Amino acid sequence: MNFHRRALALALVIGACSWGTRPALALDTVRAVKAANVAWTFTVLDIGMEAGIFQKYGITVDISAAGGDAKVQQALASDSADFGLGSGPSMAFTVKGAPQIAVAAFAGAPKNISILVGADSPIKTVQDLKGKTISVTTAGSLTEWLAQQMSIQEGWGQTGVKTAALGTFDASFAALEAHQIDGIVAATEAGYRLEEKHKGRNLIGLAKYAPDFITHVIYARKALVTEKPDLVKRFLQGFFATIHFMKENKAKTDEISGKVLDASPAVSEKTYDAEISMFRDDGTFDPKALEVLKKSWIAMGMLPTVPANDQIFSSAFVPVKY
Repeated sequence: MNFHRRALALALVIGACSWGTRPALALDTVRAVKAANVAWTFTVLDIGMEAGIFQKYGITVDISAAGGDAKVQQALASDSADFGLGSGPSMAFTVKGAPQIAVAAFAGAPKNISILVGADSPIKTVQDLKGKTISVTTAGSLTEWLAQQMSIQEGWGQTGVKTAALGTFDASFAALEAHQIDGIVAATEAGYRLEEKHKGRNLIGLAKYAPDFITHVIYARKALVTEKPDLVKRFLQGFFATIHFMKENKAKTDEISGKVLDASPAVSEKTYDAEISMFRDDGTFDPKALEVLKKSWIAMGMLPTVPANDQIFSSAFVPVKY
């Protein structure tokens, strides 16, 4: 009898020890900040957490939102965030000495960004925007870059439209309602919500001005990349596994994203159909899109010379395999 008791006790001890070493019990918390709280493409974080996908890779994500790319860069630089979801154009900050670097590209042409106008606006076509003032999030942001590209490609020059950096969508919409600005460069889904409420409408999608593009990338602090590369790897695995889940599960994606963005089922479905094809599957950086970005940085005076790839992103973690 004593032998059996000892054997049982030993088995329990061994079992407890082996259970304690399972990575699922020790989730690493990472802080991730989005460039905007109204963007459907950034709900990858929320969907991944609610669906339990990040947890499979030993990660739990503390999610926050900032008012534009510049504030994402500030959060990373001040060690207030570990990862940031921002824009491709903001990779220029790394060349200028920012302590963070892009580690994966997750969205191509900007099908998720449009110019919105008020429901009663006299502006009916893109030509009506010449000389008008439209809001962007922050200086040097994706929204400002796209506004300038539209102006250039329409033949109006870099200053053919005036831009006002107003930060959040709420601030921009308040200015639009007060007729202080003529339009907003914002998430396409925000326009769908305004249309549903008869408060505004999407005038034009901006993907036509950047068909070969890197709209969104994932940034990580350089210290994290150097000191905890496995953590970066697992975060990216969870992120791109979530994108795969979203592509395979439209109904669940619409349900979760609708709650996060406070969007109706109709708006959620319309947004999914318009934007799901933007997502990249493995985080790789498209060479043609990179050349577009590099040339634009020079043309717009953001950088004095064309940077090398390793100055703007790390290829250590791509393609992401999950």
